Amino acid sequence: MHGEAWTRYWRDPERPLEAMHAHFYEHVYAPHRHDTYSFGFTEEGAQRFHCRGASHVSGAGMVMAFNPDEPHDGRSSSDLGYQYRIVHIGPGLVRAVLADAAAGGGRPAPLPLFAEPAFHDQVLSRALTRLHAALTCGAEELVREERLIAAVTAMAARGATRPPRVRTLPGGGGQNRAVLRARDVLRERFAEQVTARDLADAAGVSRFALYRAFREEYGMAPSDYQRHLRLSRARQLLASGRPAALAAAEAGFADQSHLHRWFVRSYGVTPGVFQRAGRIGRADAD
Repeated sequence: MHGEAWTRYWRDPERPLEAMHAHFYEHVYAPHRHDTYSFGFTEEGAQRFHCRGASHVSGAGMVMAFNPDEPHDGRSSSDLGYQYRIVHIGPGLVRAVLADAAAGGGRPAPLPLFAEPAFHDQVLSRALTRLHAALTCGAEELVREERLIAAVTAMAARGATRPPRVRTLPGGGGQNRAVLRARDVLRERFAEQVTARDLADAAGVSRFALYRAFREEYGMAPSDYQRHLRLSRARQLLASGRPAALAAAEAGFADQSHLHRWFVRSYGVTPGVFQRAGRIGRADAD
């Protein structure tokens, strides 16, 4: 006896980018192919599939990489079923990410080929988990773009037979000026939806180069820095007596629960506790 099978699916309405989270017991995939790259990882159980003329098994913690138009099937390897996540990314989108990351930037980058359809790699599992979460949980565009770049470049560098050459910014003043320009955009527009392209255009470099340089300079991604700015503004508003719902909206959070979640994760207390603490302090002083 086993539980109910379930499937959740997400699709970008404008780009060839899709994600699925599923738990199967008896479902059997007929041989099929995708127009996209398909990057998956098994969370529980194990799945068995036939690909490239051989049988493979992807157990818990393993990564799967299917090249475009590569036929494969799939089923559970036992009665216990399996749970997995998978992201489908169009070749054009992969090429654009790698071109942005390649030396010289913007030039056509060769598409990677993945020799092994199933393998162990904790770094890739984490990158795919973060990308999947950003796509399916309504993350802002900047977060989705950062995690897409991180996942695609990690897959290509670690699992592909033709890894890309990665471009970095030269150290010193040039890198610092680019990062400062991006930082200024985030400070001016912290409550707005800012894209990776917005920041790259302002900095005058590629999205990938800026992402690496920003992390090197500030120890966090641009999206994390933007959230830090929003939290700082929310703290100011809460301290001034602004209701949490209004503070969340003015600081750029999606809603009050969004502010609540990140406030607790960052400061260890709820916005309400933080706000009431100021009132208690004033009452004691009086």
